[in-house]
Amino acid sequence: MEKTSSLVHFCFISCLVFFIFAASWSNSSSPDNSLQTTWRTFKNRIFSNSVLETRVQESIDHAAETPQHPLDPLTAPEINSVRTILSSYEPFASTFPIIHSLTLDEPDKLEVLRWRKGDRFPPRKASVLAMLNGESHVLTVDLDSSRVSSHAINPGSGYPMLSVEDILAASKVPFSNAEFNKSIAARGISLSELICLTPSAGWFGPNEEGKRIIKVLCFYSEGTPNFYMRPIEGLVMTVDLDTLEVLKFSDTGRGIPIPKSTNTDYRYNAHEKEPEMEPINPISMEQPKGPSFRVEDGHMVKWANWVFHLKADKRAGLVISRAMVRDSENGELRNVMYKGFSSELFVPYMDLEESWYFKSFMDAGEFGLGMSALPLVPLNDCPRYSYYMDGVFAASNGKPYVQPNMICLFERYAGDISWRHSESQLLDFQIRETRPKVTLVARMIATVGNYDYIFDWEFQTDGLIRIKVGLSGMLMVKGSPYHSLYQVPNQDVMSGPLISENVIGVVHDHFITFHLDMDIDGLNNSFVDVKLVKEHSLPGESPRKSYLKAKRKIAKTEKDAQIKLKLYDPSEFHMINPSRRSRLGNPTGYKIVPGGTAASLLDHYDPPQLRSSFSNNQIWVTLYNKSEQWAGGLLAYQSRGDDTLAVWSERDRPIENEDIVLWYTLGFHHIPCQEDFPVMPVVTSGFELKPVNFFGSNPILRAAPAFEKDLPVCRPGASA
Repeated sequence: MEKTSSLVHFCFISCLVFFIFAASWSNSSSPDNSLQTTWRTFKNRIFSNSVLETRVQESIDHAAETPQHPLDPLTAPEINSVRTILSSYEPFASTFPIIHSLTLDEPDKLEVLRWRKGDRFPPRKASVLAMLNGESHVLTVDLDSSRVSSHAINPGSGYPMLSVEDILAASKVPFSNAEFNKSIAARGISLSELICLTPSAGWFGPNEEGKRIIKVLCFYSEGTPNFYMRPIEGLVMTVDLDTLEVLKFSDTGRGIPIPKSTNTDYRYNAHEKEPEMEPINPISMEQPKGPSFRVEDGHMVKWANWVFHLKADKRAGLVISRAMVRDSENGELRNVMYKGFSSELFVPYMDLEESWYFKSFMDAGEFGLGMSALPLVPLNDCPRYSYYMDGVFAASNGKPYVQPNMICLFERYAGDISWRHSESQLLDFQIRETRPKVTLVARMIATVGNYDYIFDWEFQTDGLIRIKVGLSGMLMVKGSPYHSLYQVPNQDVMSGPLISENVIGVVHDHFITFHLDMDIDGLNNSFVDVKLVKEHSLPGESPRKSYLKAKRKIAKTEKDAQIKLKLYDPSEFHMINPSRRSRLGNPTGYKIVPGGTAASLLDHYDPPQLRSSFSNNQIWVTLYNKSEQWAGGLLAYQSRGDDTLAVWSERDRPIENEDIVLWYTLGFHHIPCQEDFPVMPVVTSGFELKPVNFFGSNPILRAAPAFEKDLPVCRPGASA
């Protein structure tokens, strides 16, 4: 087994390792050349090594890129322009602020909807979140006029997401602390084998206000790259991010051994023995004519009957905009969704001890899902013929850097069926009609510390959009004095199961809230609760005693659309356009179809739940407001819960036949088990957005079946 190299007095958070690359790039004396080098390194990719066809994805020079659509992300030249404007802005003349977020301030929706290719662009603006002298600055920069058009200081209770400087500086603090060094020496371990992480501190009352704080935890990496399985239990420091002062030192776990490194290495080349199973032969989907989709102007995706805008985002990770589907009868391109993305990800752990109570993360608002996205692995994260898309973001000094290969786009066929029907020989005729299902997937994976989150947006030709989230990576584990349950005197006091020797997998939740700005056939929509109600038959009316009826109720205000899912009180939830009707008189619409999910069981006034009150319900509907995009608030770090989806919804604005936004929270309860050690197999759940009376009939009725003549013949043993 390989031994990991020593890390002398250097600590880092693994989910943000790429920031080291970003920082080194942004300090380059020639940013444009660095952009081009980065692009060539990652972007000259081969679509396929197939013997049938090899295609190379066209290179893009990010340093010379220009926007082609009003929703295109800021380009590298635009990011440099924003930096120049801020450098000459009087409040920052003497000291340039630390940039925490620099993204496109999207134009007003009506301007985007009116825009057609070839038209003049709406004004290009940048939205900036920065820190200077301990204060949060929220700015809008007008690129056309080269000026700052708005500037607010400390507009909310929280702070912007962490920067790489915050993380690296805080992670080094322990090594200059006498108490910490004494504690490590007492444990008999080497400082050079320590890796320290900086989880967010949450917010737990007035004593933590007025300063940005962070927690620092350390792990022992000797003998394994999987340091997460070797926590130094009970050792935690609270650090002031701005002064780097140690505010609190806690060391409650000296009697708890550090778990051994045995069987923790998850790398393929570290294992000599194959698993005890029959080997699986290589498998690949071949496309002899290449992919059926195309990406135009860098971000516009066209496939089958779908057209949508796809881009990377530093906070949300992946954003789908202007999703439109073509009507199979008349060819009309019809609006479905203006914008969809993962707005926040809440992960509370269920342990009350000093070194655990604060672990209640808001991964999008505190760390950034896009910031945490590492390059995707071809053939494993994404199949052959995938198209890869980069993110171009701003580093802390305001200079652009490339986040390479963070999104992939590919067609999926896994033997699934779109529709079918057969008639048997009992009738005078035989019918066997079936159609294969091919879908288009946009994928992004965020590695937020120990966890990997796989986000898939899957489009079907029948108009359905399926959103899935897969969870993998490492558990956040707790050191234990016990090797086995036979040694535990009272299992009820444990915060989770024992998953390996001296290792507890702490029970925790994951809640991912999605912002879904549905514009079904236009701006003004309504939300309908179609409730299934049990009715009883009248005496003598029927041999049946009971039956179900669908009863529709249109939500008038936001509070009417605060929905908790109930298995024994079922409903369908429709977004409809009351102004557009089918030939039969039904309003056109889409419905949200929940999959397996979970609800938060925490007290509503528990500080983590108060900050993440967007998980109080599974469904919300709010009146469209451009400023209300982040379910946990614009400034989520150490926020108090005063700028959340739940707060907006309590305004109880009218939502009938208005421009409205649908929000859905997907949940997971995770009780760890031995199979989660040392790395977790992927667990997946999701939901669907499905047409309901949107089309006149089955939109893929006339789709062609697969024929043998259309498919390649691959001979066993042929070289690839």
